[in-house]
Amino acid sequence: MKQATLPPTVFGYIWRVSARHQAALAPMSVLVFLLSTAPLELQRRIVNDAIAKGSTQAILWLAVGYAGLALTEGAVKLCLNIYRAWVGERTVLSLRRMIGSLDMTGVRAEDRANAQGVEISMVLSEAEPIGGFAGACFSEPLLQGGLLLSVFGYLTFLEPSMALLCLAVFLPQVVFVPMIQRSINRRAAERIRTLRQVSGGIVEASGGDAALGASQDGRIHHVFSLNMGIYRLKFTMNFLMNLMHHSGVAVALGVGGWYAVKGQMEVGTVVAFVSGLGKVNDPWGDLVNWFREMTAVRMRYCLVSEAVNRLAQADAAA
Repeated sequence: MKQATLPPTVFGYIWRVSARHQAALAPMSVLVFLLSTAPLELQRRIVNDAIAKGSTQAILWLAVGYAGLALTEGAVKLCLNIYRAWVGERTVLSLRRMIGSLDMTGVRAEDRANAQGVEISMVLSEAEPIGGFAGACFSEPLLQGGLLLSVFGYLTFLEPSMALLCLAVFLPQVVFVPMIQRSINRRAAERIRTLRQVSGGIVEASGGDAALGASQDGRIHHVFSLNMGIYRLKFTMNFLMNLMHHSGVAVALGVGGWYAVKGQMEVGTVVAFVSGLGKVNDPWGDLVNWFREMTAVRMRYCLVSEAVNRLAQADAAA
């Protein structure tokens, strides 16, 4: 019996199983980032216009408008997140069903224990992150990239020179994030291969071979070492990203405060910049997390598709 094979890329597989849902997630993501930018202008107007003029009615209406925008944004984002989770779980279900339907009759008897161990590992642990990425694979960069562009565009409109200074603070992350992530991915790939060997060893041991204890213990210790290496790299990346963000806030407060004292900038503009940097930091961090997850999932998917397609070819040749 000819078994189905997986597409060469994880994006190809996700598009195959959830194309119309991805198309529905896109406009919801656009609506969220459009709603997220408007409160910055309301904050500036409350500080500059309403308070300076002493109009309590204007302050009240602007505050109500701010709350309404926040409520609407939160509601749309709630629906988006639930929809994403549903798409992700449907993809996990589809992938697990496909892996579970694999026929082992075409696999040589001496390789069957290892193949069964690989199948167990794919069903229990490897399908989940691949499917979980499906809900955010297209909508997340659209949402977070749109937020970054809209907020930086607004800050550039307010004060171009300060926007450039703040942008320069974030640029180093474009260099060190991919470098650190590549190191994480190498360790993650080695961890998956080692865990597959552990699963295969468990299957062999269940068949009566009790001489695998030492090698299994070595593999498990190797997984521990790989995990600790991943944690060190991950937390170092988070530390550097937080450092860059707080440096940007320091620039905004220092330069903006100097301009405000000189009468060359309104206080409300400084407040909007600091708030805007907070709004930039969150989507930037989410975009970096998406990139990290994408590279890790792409590596996992390559290993899964390689194993699934190999089993399918072995069955076809049998």
